[in-house]
Amino acid sequence: MQGHGQQKPFLKLLILISFTLGLAFSGCTGLPGISGGSQRTSTATATPRAPTPSAAAERCPPILFSSEVTCYTPLQLRQYYGFEPLIQRGYTGKGQTIIDIVSFGSPTLQQDLDVFSRRFQLPLTKVQVIQPIQKAEYDPHHDKSGWAGETELDVEIIHALAPEANIVVLVSPVAETEGTVGLPEFRQLIQYAIDHHLGTIVSQSWGASEVTLEDAAGRQEVQKWNTLLQKATLEEHMTFFSSSGDQGATDYADLNMSRLSPKATTSFAADVPWVTSVGGTTLLRQGTQIHEIGWSQSGGGFSALFSEPSYQKLLPSSAQAAFQGRRGVPDVAAAADPGTNLAFYFNGVWETVGGTSASAPMWAALAAIANQMAGHPLGFLNPALYTLATSANYQRDFHDITVGDNSVHQGVNVPGYLAGTGWDAVTGLGSPNAQYLIPDLIRTQATLAATGQ
Repeated sequence: MQGHGQQKPFLKLLILISFTLGLAFSGCTGLPGISGGSQRTSTATATPRAPTPSAAAERCPPILFSSEVTCYTPLQLRQYYGFEPLIQRGYTGKGQTIIDIVSFGSPTLQQDLDVFSRRFQLPLTKVQVIQPIQKAEYDPHHDKSGWAGETELDVEIIHALAPEANIVVLVSPVAETEGTVGLPEFRQLIQYAIDHHLGTIVSQSWGASEVTLEDAAGRQEVQKWNTLLQKATLEEHMTFFSSSGDQGATDYADLNMSRLSPKATTSFAADVPWVTSVGGTTLLRQGTQIHEIGWSQSGGGFSALFSEPSYQKLLPSSAQAAFQGRRGVPDVAAAADPGTNLAFYFNGVWETVGGTSASAPMWAALAAIANQMAGHPLGFLNPALYTLATSANYQRDFHDITVGDNSVHQGVNVPGYLAGTGWDAVTGLGSPNAQYLIPDLIRTQATLAATGQ
């Protein structure tokens, strides 16, 4: 996990703090299952919605440091990413469940979410929080407040873009830091979600540097994850999203997160081939127009632990030279720069928030709407995403990000990668234009299934 301020190494969450600059930003055993079970729906029909947002819902609340940031509301993000036309037709994520995997959770989650929802005229929703692992808390870096911020970031972004999706927060009492610390417990949470049919979409806004997982214990844990995610994806039709990281083309080199690796690396679990890894962009507003560039801190590169999956081999030969047979990260992207991102309410204060912790739940929200529209869980998205990237519809389905660089020149000098036409190791295939991407994704997924691919 990576973080803010004094504890910045510990949380993939970057918040422009408006009340305590030293605060770090990264939990009751629940009943198994929630209404809707695995969230399979028998029909793709939806109830049209035609809300008329008030002026207050269309602008950001007052935020300290507002002169330094460009704030976006849920409505503005839904409009830019093509969610809003689908929401107006009733595709709101209703009947679907997104599972958020975190350490510790947040004691103010529900009350903060209610304030967020009222401010932006979103439906009030009850988040289910489950802590199935009964063991003593382990928080070596004293970063529970960081994980609280992480939890609320994930939930508020999901609710902003898929306002009627159910949200389950699965909480570990063990902090995920670097190396294998916290990973067995997170793996246990995923198994719990499978066993209790909690939902079919999982959002993960944490990460461990591959450099800290290259020893025998790390590789063994990574293999256990790969086996579990492969089974969950192929047999349970689940969809997994992971943040690609906030350290650009490198990541931490030690378990204490005191120094960055002097060589390019990437993050786990974004590197797992069964995961859709999500990088970051910067949203720039010029007049009434918005465009994107690659966020300079977007995690991206090539895995030392996983070989290039078959779906990435669909990319043209011009891209293959960079892969050298390795898994490329990220697959896709969305807004992550904290200076140009979503208004966020945490512990009684409005802020803007960013990091690839923000972009991963955006894609989880997209998957909820896609599953609702399809009438069934789409499951593993990567083969269809890369198939679309080679199709004539690519330019309408995605915002292809062609400007950006994730090189690192702070503390270490690590040459990174340049954003460019098509896939790149800063923003992947790009960010979504959901109104076109989702229908094309459903059709492509059906075609691949019919042909046994």
